[in-house]
Amino acid sequence: MEASIMDGRGRRCGAVSGLTTVKNPISLARLVMDKSPHSYLAFSGAEDFARQHGVETVDNEYFITEDNKGMLKLAKEADSILFDYRIPSTAFETCGAASTESPIQMNGMPISVYAPETVGCVVADTEGRCAAATSTGGLMNKKVGRIGDSPLIGAGTYAGEVCGVSCTGEGEAIIRGTLARDVAAVMEYKGLKLQEAVDFVIKERLDEGKAGLIAVSSEGEVAYGFNCNGMFRGCATEDGFMEVGIWE
Repeated sequence: MEASIMDGRGRRCGAVSGLTTVKNPISLARLVMDKSPHSYLAFSGAEDFARQHGVETVDNEYFITEDNKGMLKLAKEADSILFDYRIPSTAFETCGAASTESPIQMNGMPISVYAPETVGCVVADTEGRCAAATSTGGLMNKKVGRIGDSPLIGAGTYAGEVCGVSCTGEGEAIIRGTLARDVAAVMEYKGLKLQEAVDFVIKERLDEGKAGLIAVSSEGEVAYGFNCNGMFRGCATEDGFMEVGIWE
């Protein structure tokens, strides 16, 4: 598992990768930001740091579910990687097209076959300070040692003076496009508003990749964008307004 967090005030950040026993990786990322001289810790070093600071750990079996074991079996049989919301049709055919228990579908498949792994959050306070955080289990059937975009500051997570951004999707595409930082960059250098900046990077920086992001500006604007069929998302304000969505 891997995670990162960033405080736009001063651009402080913390990130972790290669975790197998830390129950809440984002909590450890925050400790790296607040309690260490570094920005990024990984694998055994990150696990050691967690124990030193009393972070809650669990046996690795805690993270294994029957659903995900089944999804991994599909991915191995199809010799493919399963993304959060874009499963190759060959993988679905392998499991049989009889899984129609849910009337809600994405990409022509029952929503129940999806196994979302990435969780992100962006926030702005009343003083216009932004923060962002992202946590993930990564890709299904990924190579051992693979690190995605979620713990990479500027790729999967970024917060600065003008906005906070968290991304999800094909990590390799997000990394190549430095997607989260690019939203802030085009706001700073092109003078775009938040939604304009989000639309620009989704259109211009992903090439053939599939991804999405959520963002908030220092002025309190909320924006999102994706170039796939849907993205699970929600927002809330201090005055009680709440909204959730999947589709465009």
